[in-house]
Amino acid sequence: MQQIINFIIRYKNFLLYIFLLTVSLGFTIQSHSYHQSRFFNSSNWLTGKIYKASHGVSSYFELQKENKALVDDNKRLRSLLFNTQANDSIILDSIPLIHIVTPAKVIKNSYADHRNYITINRGKKDSVKIDMGVITDNGILGIIENTSNKFATVQSILNEKSNINAKIKNTDHFGSLVWNAENYNAVQLIDIPRLVPLLVGDTIVTGAMSSIFPENIPIGTINKFKLDDSENFYTIDVSLFNDMTNIKNVYIVSNANKKEIEELQIETESDDQ
Repeated sequence: MQQIINFIIRYKNFLLYIFLLTVSLGFTIQSHSYHQSRFFNSSNWLTGKIYKASHGVSSYFELQKENKALVDDNKRLRSLLFNTQANDSIILDSIPLIHIVTPAKVIKNSYADHRNYITINRGKKDSVKIDMGVITDNGILGIIENTSNKFATVQSILNEKSNINAKIKNTDHFGSLVWNAENYNAVQLIDIPRLVPLLVGDTIVTGAMSSIFPENIPIGTINKFKLDDSENFYTIDVSLFNDMTNIKNVYIVSNANKKEIEELQIETESDDQ
């Protein structure tokens, strides 16, 4: 208390000046309409600026909630789409969940090596397992290769070891999607017979021969094609829908029937030996 009294005594002249200035400004504003309007216009302008800045800050933080809501909506819609296609049904409430969709975020991405990998923020605690498919809003991204408790690495389609079943859209002509490590914007579709009619711009999608990806997930479009050395099959350059240098939100797709399908295939192959 004594410090406050000492402060007032020390700066009494300055404080008196501020007080008198405030009072005089108040009288001036009240007695002249011009000054009054200028004061209130300035006050409204300052208040508006403060409100705008405050609204901008609050809107920025609301973006995270909106983004999460969009991701959840995409997850739900993709799950309905994949499972509707798998069951040939339009009765959504009765569709058994064959393909389960889990959203995730990319925390590391490589695209300039011969064997590129992507790290995502979902792992074993999220029921993520090896050989699950990973896609984006634009198309396929790769396959889960390793998992830890909270994270997983994805073998990118930009990987020399990558081999994914793919086909020409609206046909049953399928082959293997591989990468020649030359261009991060394109992959190659091989083993398409020469009798198949091709056009630059045709869309390439996932095939039905894989238990990892649902059928008809977009991949890209035909950029160019040529016959291989045997001249029996095409090698097709596919321009990717995904911008592989700019990946953030992804979806992990698991097939509830995958284990049963693989066990049946192994049993059938062992019977033939």
